[in-house]
Amino acid sequence: MRQQFLPFALPDLDGEEFREIEETLRSGWVTTGPKTKKFEAEFGAVVGAKHAIAVNSCTAAMHLALDAIGLKRGDEVITTPYTFAATAEVIRYFDARPVFVDVEPRTLNINPALIERAVTGRTKAVMPVHIAGLPADIDAVHAVAAHHGIPVIEDAAHAFPSIYKGRMIGALSEITCFSFYATKTITTGEGGMICTENEALAERCRIMALHGISKDAWKRYTAEGSWYYEIIAPGYKYNMTDVAAAMGLAQLRKAGRMYERRKAIALKYNEAFSSVGETQVPADSGDAQHAWHLYMLRLNLDRLRIDRARFMEELKNRNIGASVHFIPLHIHPYYRETFGYRESDLPVAHREYMREVSLPIFSRMSDEDVESVVDAVTAIVAEHRR
Repeated sequence: MRQQFLPFALPDLDGEEFREIEETLRSGWVTTGPKTKKFEAEFGAVVGAKHAIAVNSCTAAMHLALDAIGLKRGDEVITTPYTFAATAEVIRYFDARPVFVDVEPRTLNINPALIERAVTGRTKAVMPVHIAGLPADIDAVHAVAAHHGIPVIEDAAHAFPSIYKGRMIGALSEITCFSFYATKTITTGEGGMICTENEALAERCRIMALHGISKDAWKRYTAEGSWYYEIIAPGYKYNMTDVAAAMGLAQLRKAGRMYERRKAIALKYNEAFSSVGETQVPADSGDAQHAWHLYMLRLNLDRLRIDRARFMEELKNRNIGASVHFIPLHIHPYYRETFGYRESDLPVAHREYMREVSLPIFSRMSDEDVESVVDAVTAIVAEHRR
């Protein structure tokens, strides 16, 4: 058994981040400026997006995306309950209604077959989530959305560097929103990115990300800028700082190496757990690249004498950090009380949540760390199988 606790996630940082940040601090430009613009350009180039707008979180990115498409009070946005709080809360910022549809049991991504029946005259967008980094069935989502003339906004918080049918997630829909939170596949501490091919949507996002001030407001403190600016809408304070962008530039340079390590860990887990009847390994896809932000193991509880909570406790007792992704939004008090949702309304999401355990997966993990997770899971199963 491990002697030291293995955290669920740790960022992969080295001298590159420190050098980029030191250069930024010495430049005297620490808020939105040249480093942020460079990060936007480089990230956009990697995912193939014409426009990339860096912001301070994926939550901000999704909020701005919904603002850009003109979401209003009383409108509806179709999305999945199997996600983090941010996906639906940004819809509520507009006093609009999140309409949850159930997920596919294998992938835990939104079930495209259920989107059609959820569309009403008030539907203004569909927001799929690429859970854990496995791309959702975007072609099927697009087919329904195009039929009704509504945009698709991808919550790609987990999905860098995911690939769908030969194309990177980032330029497939009207708007795609990424996260660079501390646990993500690349991190800026806190941060996000909006990607789009649409110049008008991009311009609206840029303006609203910095107080609704007219174009390139950040330049007013440079030699090429002007003190004069105009407020054209009541915007937000969502800009990314150059300090965060400096970290992002360093992370982006080693994103390929970090991805390969995460993938190798996932394959080790798959190899260890595929033959264990008490567990179900995560779905993968032959025509997609899984980013492996999360490794979502599921327990076959009918074959165990303990529940998921006890399983988590046993992992902790063995010094393994684990988590659960996610408590479906429709069973949280706010959505139950506001919209009258019940557990049974979205049975697949609820059933799969009850047996999900997210194991540690981050690029700094050693082979010994991986083996200790495998040993802990197999030992718990052996001790508590029926």
